[in-house]
Parts: sequence; structure tokens; C-alpha cells
Amino acid sequence: MRGSRRRTLIASLAIVASAAILALAIWLRAQPEADPFKASAIVNPPFPSLTYGIHAFLWWDDGYAGTDLDWVRLLSFSHVKQIFAWRDLEPLPGSWDWTQADRILGEVERRGLRLIVRLGHAPKWARLAEQRSAHDAPPADMATWRAYCATLAERYSGRIAAYQIWNEPNLSREWGGQRPDPAAYVGLLAACSEEIRARDPSAILISAGLAPTGNNDDRARPDDIYLDHMYRHGFSTHIDVVGVHAPGYAAPEIGPDDPAAAQRWFTFRRVEDLRKIMLKHGDQARQMAIMEFGYTTDTINHDYRWFAVSEEEQADYLLRAYEYAIANWRPWIGLMTLIYLPDRAWPPQDEQYWWSIVTPDSGLPRKAFIDLANMRKVCDDFVIAEREADSPVALGLTPAPICP
Repeated sequence: MRGSRRRTLIASLAIVASAAILALAIWLRAQPEADPFKASAIVNPPFPSLTYGIHAFLWWDDGYAGTDLDWVRLLSFSHVKQIFAWRDLEPLPGSWDWTQADRILGEVERRGLRLIVRLGHAPKWARLAEQRSAHDAPPADMATWRAYCATLAERYSGRIAAYQIWNEPNLSREWGGQRPDPAAYVGLLAACSEEIRARDPSAILISAGLAPTGNNDDRARPDDIYLDHMYRHGFSTHIDVVGVHAPGYAAPEIGPDDPAAAQRWFTFRRVEDLRKIMLKHGDQARQMAIMEFGYTTDTINHDYRWFAVSEEEQADYLLRAYEYAIANWRPWIGLMTLIYLPDRAWPPQDEQYWWSIVTPDSGLPRKAFIDLANMRKVCDDFVIAEREADSPVALGLTPAPICP
């Protein structure tokens, strides 16, 4: 009997131990991975994390460039993104006009800021005839595109911090009205990258920011699918940083897997899905840059008003977005480019009017501008402390610090 009891006891203990091991395994599997986006793989990143940038429109500014760039300093942001449109620089074949580019770069440097140049907007003479009415289109002859990239990089070598090569090629409207073609975009990217690296090797090269979208047709390709195909065509050998877009559709803490997310792409944290694409392709050591993000207050335009927020929510969500990135995305997210400091000519009928943190027609800052200027900034180990709204820096009486 004693032997039988002993065997029963041992069997019972074995069952309890097995159950405990199984429970522990289930619990461990349910715990979040300590480093799910392989932040530890980032070594010698091109951008401090975070790097604070803003997209401005200084080309045809009617004299507002100085004011806008002073506002960038007041924000304690360090980088300004500006389109250097091919059509403006070379309106006729071989005829270059550097007037505005020289002026803008001089104003940026005078304030100790750094410039990010977005390349694209091919002139009509460089496009196929049937694509001349599109918002943007790839060049008919790659040699002309190479010349644009090469001439610009040679003129400003050592003075431009980074180049963004094209914008949203996963949308038909940005690709000559034709079906988006990741292989063709990689060819365009490679040609420009080669020319810039030969003439301005210190500049950071960033791939085009991709538009989050639910379409998968001739009008648009989802950003995750498009990025995956870019990897399959070897795009990563031509860039230093992967560019993404992160427009805010909902509260910034809501993730793609959250039940509150209507669709995966419909979240600020969509960039986490794109980071997973990078990891799938073994590119964990490369940094990402958000080339556009913000929240719209648009109640006029049908395509945007369904996800519009109030000005108070815009300010609150933007601050929370930065805090989320500080806590969860460093150092694999480096540059974060806010939209926008506006073109003062934008009317309310223009959807861009409502993303801006300054009201275009009045030139008055919205609540988001004031709150962003006063929030804390974290750039690697350098921290700019939160400041009071009536502090000398906030009032413009003392120069605002920026990240080194």
C-alpha cells in the first residue's frame, strides 16, 4: 500500500509540476517582448533620437521666410524640410535658377538650423506627354533626373543635412497618374542616390515617405506592401534611412492591433507595422524617419473632415505623440517631421490649411504651436526641459535652445 500511495503521490506531483510549467510557458508567451522592434540593433544612427523637424513652405513666401524660421527656433526644433522642386530649379532644359534656393539655405544657416530637401516635382518638359497634368510624375529620361540630383548636390555639398528622394510614390497621383510601381521607384531612387553620394557624401539619404492607405488598386498601394516590394528590389542599398509617414487618425497611443483601430493603417503607430517589414528583411540596424505627421482640424473637405480633431485635441495629441515616441521608439525613430508651417496663400478650401500649426491667412499660431514650443524635447542624452508659457524663452526674450 505504501508503494502504491508513493506512486500516486509522485504522479500527482508530476501532474502539478507539468501544469505549473505549462502555466509559466503560457504566461511568458503572453509577456511583451523586451525589444520587439530591435532598438538595440541601431548603431551610429544618422539622426539623434529624437530629431525635431517641421515641413515649411519658404519658396514663394512673400517675405515670410525669416518669420517662419524664427518660429522654428522658438519651437526649439532643429531641422526644416523644404521642397526644392525640380520644375522651379530647372524650368527649361539646362536653364537653372538658384535664387530662391540660395536665399532659403542662407536664412536657415543664419539661424543655426539644418535643412532637409525634398526632391521631386518634375517639370513638364521632363515628363511623358500623357503625364504632364499629374501632380508629379517620374521623368521620361532618367538622365535628366540624374542631372537634377547631381547639379543640386554639387552646388550645396556639405550644406544640406539630408535629402528625401521623392514623395508618396505608392499613390498614383504622385506617379504620373499610373499604377504605383515599386520597382520603377527603386530605379529612380538608385539613380539619384548615386549622384548625391558622389558629390555630397556626408548628406543623409532618405527614401520617400509612403502614404498610409487602405487601397490596393491602380490608384494606390498599401504602404506595407509597397515597402516590402521595395526591399525585394534592393532599395535599402541606396539609402541611409527609411522614410515613412504617420498622419494622426486617432489618439497616438492606439496601435494597429488595438480594437479601437478601425484599420491597421488608420493609426499613428502604423509605423510599427513598417518597422516589422524592416525586421523581416534583416534591416534592423537601419533607422527610420517620419517625414510627415500631424493631426488635421479640417471640417470643410469631405475627404478629411471624418477624422478631424479640434484645435485643443490637435495640440494634446501632438504632445502625446512625441511622448509616445520618446518612451517607445528610440533610437529606431530618429527624425520626426511635423506638418506644417504653412504657405500663407493657402485658402481654407485647401486641406493643407488645416494641418498647419499656424493659421495661414492670419499668420497667428494655433494652440498646438504654443504647446509644442513649450514641451520638453529629448535628443539622445540631451534634454530641453519643459518651459512655462510666460518664461523669457517662450516670450522670445531669450534665444530658444535647440538640440545639438
